[in-house]
Amino acid sequence: MARNASSYLIEDPKYSFLKDLGLDKKNVGVFNGKWEANGPMIQTFSPANGKVIAEVQAASVADYESCAKAAQDAWHEWAEMPAPARGEIVRQIGDALREKLQPLGQLVSLEMGKILPEAIGEVVEYIHVCDLALGLSRSLPGTIFPSERPGHVLIEKWNPLGAIGIITAFNFPVAVFGWNSAIAMVCGDVSVWKPSETTPLISVAVTKIVESVLVKNNIPGAVAALCVGGKDIGQTLVKDHRMKLVSFTGSTAVGQEVGVEVQRRFGRHLLELGGNNAIIVNEDANLQLLLNAALFACAGTAGQRCTTTRRLLIHKKVYSEVVSKLKKAYASVLSRIGDPLESESLIGPLHTPAALQAYKDTVAAAVKQGGTIEFGGKVIEREGYFVEPTIITGLPHDSPLVKTECFAPIVYCIEIPDLETGIQYNNEVEQGLSSSLFTENMGNVFKWIGPHGSDCGIVNVNIPTNGAEVGGAFGGEKATGGGRECGSDSWKNYMRRSTVTINYSGTIKLAQNIKFGDD
Repeated sequence: MARNASSYLIEDPKYSFLKDLGLDKKNVGVFNGKWEANGPMIQTFSPANGKVIAEVQAASVADYESCAKAAQDAWHEWAEMPAPARGEIVRQIGDALREKLQPLGQLVSLEMGKILPEAIGEVVEYIHVCDLALGLSRSLPGTIFPSERPGHVLIEKWNPLGAIGIITAFNFPVAVFGWNSAIAMVCGDVSVWKPSETTPLISVAVTKIVESVLVKNNIPGAVAALCVGGKDIGQTLVKDHRMKLVSFTGSTAVGQEVGVEVQRRFGRHLLELGGNNAIIVNEDANLQLLLNAALFACAGTAGQRCTTTRRLLIHKKVYSEVVSKLKKAYASVLSRIGDPLESESLIGPLHTPAALQAYKDTVAAAVKQGGTIEFGGKVIEREGYFVEPTIITGLPHDSPLVKTECFAPIVYCIEIPDLETGIQYNNEVEQGLSSSLFTENMGNVFKWIGPHGSDCGIVNVNIPTNGAEVGGAFGGEKATGGGRECGSDSWKNYMRRSTVTINYSGTIKLAQNIKFGDD
C-alpha cells in the first residue's frame, strides 16, 4: 500500500474528467483575483490506490496576506450591491455547479474517497444551499419595534461582517465551503478559504467554477479568495483581525485552539467539531427500519462523517437480535467495498494512511480492553486504504475508548435496560452533534426531543444520525463547538446587528421617562 509517485493519475485517460474541471499536472492553489502561489508544492493522492493525482502549489504567508488584502478591498464593492443582486450571483454559481456536477463529483470520489453517489450528493448540497441563499437574499429580515418615546422609531438593522475565514476538513471538501460561502455571500461578506491540505484539487476546481461566475459579472475575484496551505496559513488566518468570523470544521482538539485564539482578539468563531453519535434502539423499534438506517449510519462513507453513528445503544430485549442481524447486513456489503468511482461500490477507502493506522490501533485497543470483534476488524489487503466495517461488543458504556471518536467505520454495541438509561448514555460523551431514537411510541418521541432528552444539536427519530438537509441549522452542542451552519437562522453568524433609534420629533426625550435638567 505504499504511495506510488512515479506517475500522475491526471495523465491517465480514465481520469479525463480532471481536465474538464480546468486542472492540470501542476496547479496553483492561491486565488485572489489572479492565480499565483509561492509556497511549497503539495502532491495530492487518491486514497483508493495511494497514487499521485496531481500537484498543487500552496500559499506562502505572503500569499495569504495578498488574499486577505484583496478580499478586504473587494468587500467594499460587494457589500454595496443590493442583497437580491448578490443572490443573483449565487444563483449563477449554483447553475455553474450544475454544469460541472458529474466531473466535480468524480473528483470528490477520487481525491476524498467517498463513493460517487455520495460525492455527487455533496455537490448537490452546495447547489441546494445556493438555492436557499437566493431566497434568503430577498427575505433578509429587519425589525421595527414600538418605541416608548413619541416621535421616535426603533429599528433592528443587519449589516455584513466584512471578510470571513473558512477552514474546511477533508471529509466534506465541497459542501462545507458551500454552506458558508453561499450564505455569507448573500449577507454581503467576502471570504478567504483555507481547505484541507489533503483535498486541494477539489478546492481549486470549486474556486475556478466560482471565479467563472464572478468574471462574467465583472465582480472582483477576491470576493471568494482561496489559500491552500498548511498549519502556518491556518494559524495566520485565525489570528488575523481582518477576518471578522472564522468558520472552522475539524477536530475538537484543534477547534478548541481556534476558538480560544479567535476569542483572544474578540473575533467571532463558528465551530463544527467532532461527534460521538449514538442511535438508541428502544424495545418497540421497527428493527427492519433500524437495520436499513444503521448500515449507512455506521459504515457509510467508511465512517468518515462527523455524523457517523459510533454507538448503538440497544434495549436488552432486542439486543441479541439487532447485533445478529447487523452482522448479516455488514456481511452483505463486504464484497462491495472498493474503488469509489465504480458503480458497484458501496463503501470506499479511508482517506489517509494515518486514518488506517488509527483504525488498527482502535481495534487492537478494544480487544486488549476486553471487547469482542463481532464483525470486521481487519485491513483489506489491496492497494489503497480499505478496511472492513467493524462491530464491537463487550465494552462498558463509559469506557474511554467508547467515549473517544475514531474517524473510521467502527461501531460499539451497548446493551441498555430502558430508554432513560439510553438517554443518559447518549448524553455522557463530551460531544453533542447528532443522535437518533428508533421507537414507535409517541410518548418516547417527545421525551427524546424534550428538555431531558438528547442534548445534541441534531435530534432525530427513526432515521440515521447522518444525512442532514440544508433547510435546518447544522451543528452541535458541548465539545462539538456550538456552531450552526446552513439553514434556519444560521445567516445571523455572517452579519452584525445594530439597534437603531431615530428621533424625528424635534425634541429630546429620554427613555424610562428620565428627567435630566430643565425641560
